[in-house]
Amino acid sequence: MNNVVAAPQWVPNGDDIDRARITDFARFVAARHGIAVPDYHALWQWSVDDLEGFWGSLWDYFELGDRPGAVLASAEMPGAQWFPSVSLNYVDQVIRQARSDRPAIVTVEEDGSVAELSWDDMLARVAGFAQTLRGLGVRAGDRVAGYLPNIPEAVIAFLATASIGAVWSACGQDYSAKAALDRLGQLEPVVLVAAAGYRYGGKAHSRTDEVAELRAALPTLVATVLVSDEPVSGTLAWEDACERCDRSTISTAQVGFDHPLWVLYSSGTTGLPKGIVHGHGGVLLEHLKAIELQSDIGPADTFLWYTSPSWMMWNFQVAGLLVGATIVCYAGSPSYPAPDALWDIASRVGATVVGTSPGYVLSCAKAGAVPSRDHDLTALRLIGVTGSALPPSSSIWLRDNVGAHIPVAAISGGTDVVSAFVGGAPTVPVWPGELSAPYLGVSLQAWDDQGNPVHNEVGELVITEPMPSMPVGFWNDPDGSRYRAAYFDTYPGVWRHGDWITRTDHGSIIVHGRSDSTLNRHGIRMGSADIYQAVEQLPEIADALVIGAEQPDGGYWMPLFIVPAPGFTLTEDLVDRIRQIIRTETSPRHVPDDIIAAPGIPRTRTGKKLEVPIKKLLQGADPTTVVDPSAVDNPALLGWYAQFARTGIE
Repeated sequence: MNNVVAAPQWVPNGDDIDRARITDFARFVAARHGIAVPDYHALWQWSVDDLEGFWGSLWDYFELGDRPGAVLASAEMPGAQWFPSVSLNYVDQVIRQARSDRPAIVTVEEDGSVAELSWDDMLARVAGFAQTLRGLGVRAGDRVAGYLPNIPEAVIAFLATASIGAVWSACGQDYSAKAALDRLGQLEPVVLVAAAGYRYGGKAHSRTDEVAELRAALPTLVATVLVSDEPVSGTLAWEDACERCDRSTISTAQVGFDHPLWVLYSSGTTGLPKGIVHGHGGVLLEHLKAIELQSDIGPADTFLWYTSPSWMMWNFQVAGLLVGATIVCYAGSPSYPAPDALWDIASRVGATVVGTSPGYVLSCAKAGAVPSRDHDLTALRLIGVTGSALPPSSSIWLRDNVGAHIPVAAISGGTDVVSAFVGGAPTVPVWPGELSAPYLGVSLQAWDDQGNPVHNEVGELVITEPMPSMPVGFWNDPDGSRYRAAYFDTYPGVWRHGDWITRTDHGSIIVHGRSDSTLNRHGIRMGSADIYQAVEQLPEIADALVIGAEQPDGGYWMPLFIVPAPGFTLTEDLVDRIRQIIRTETSPRHVPDDIIAAPGIPRTRTGKKLEVPIKKLLQGADPTTVVDPSAVDNPALLGWYAQFARTGIE
């Protein structure tokens, strides 16, 4: 496979390495443990060889307080017991960062307006909302649900909920009431925090009907708090609920390390979405590591990641507050009023760190955008990318059109650990199309079918030692059977994530796509991402989906669905060019059997292509059993693929 790139696109210099926070942490480790950690890979190796030493040092480095008892009482997976004698609260670390010289939150609207919220005002509102929750009888362990866009009110409501030991869970307002209910309804929330609507793509989207439907369908609610310009009968106005208090009145509940902080949801495609429960301590440690050490984000940064409360990257961005950074809330479109709108926002707020998706990068490239020419990005020093594999061509585009001096930190992880397994580090080179290194404390390997580690060839991504941010459990899974089945059935005692990866000789990781949608033609395995990287660089192609479907007669059918870019059609000449680019850039064995024009490619709401459900449809499965429409960004597309499965090419 033509995956390995000849040279890095960015290499840290001596000053980069010396100034990096992770270098300071390495010095701390060397002094405390009397060991040599000359580079990132040595530090990583120590971090997975000595889990107690690493996570205990991380706790002490960030001065999180007393930590009586063991760091890791049991390393069994699942069921590892971290810091069993510790009491803490996630919000305490946010409170410690309060300052007067920079805002806590910057809010940007599609019309270009920018508003700032100071640390003092944010925490005063957190104190007020926490007081309201207590007045409503909300106690530790109760659930507070959010149905909100990416606005400061969502951040404040989360922090207030967590401060009293209640459990936060939210989804964005692009979800219908039914889709939101499928998630939030499982938790039997006592308070709903919602907005009357949002703006996206230049249009106002009212959600008053959806909020009313949610209220009617959640019998456990004692109150609904509404962010709205107009009062709504039976709801509590946001401004009244978070009436400013002195921030010194925040009284945080001290809870156990594994006490639930929030419930996030898998992008699973059948049945109700799995509620993934994360604890205060695991999230706090993991996010301090990921934000400050891996991403080098600190008090001087303005942190913008394009996201939604439906996606774990919202939680990841909120973690910027844990290190004193300013975070940016934006609920609009990244492509309105122009394809490079996100770069314009970065310019206006002076963002130092910008996070986006491979799809957005590709759309900017195809639109001919040149952000470094058209916007002032002099403050920008790091670009984060996640959601799917970033092709080498897109990484090079970022270098050439945003800034060669800016490292691209592609990361891969998931809602499962609300962080990344692999990604960037400020002391490690960036190789186009590759993720720079495993994160500290992540005992990552690539395994073959027999459970043997492999290098320079495709294997299953596995984690062989526990991480503190692995789920406390799944919601409504009292015996843990669903949790074990999700990660531990293939290799007992070892976390199998479901991705195909290659570990390279220079320490980086190549992600090939989901292992349950692997292409296995003529006995040669390949991830779908390898096909997409070849095909989607063509200007005539807007999107693509490749499927490898085993047939009842023992045959193997591999169609490629293509969405032509505006102004183009799937001609014979284009079909020939697609076949040729796959043959030359990927593998002659993986040239598809058929290339088919499609009206769109269905995705989960977090951007993952629905390869497995579409594969099942093509193999004759009942459409009602392969996918939950509420988990799909455009459910109408499923009908087209179901019809194609009945009448299309075989």
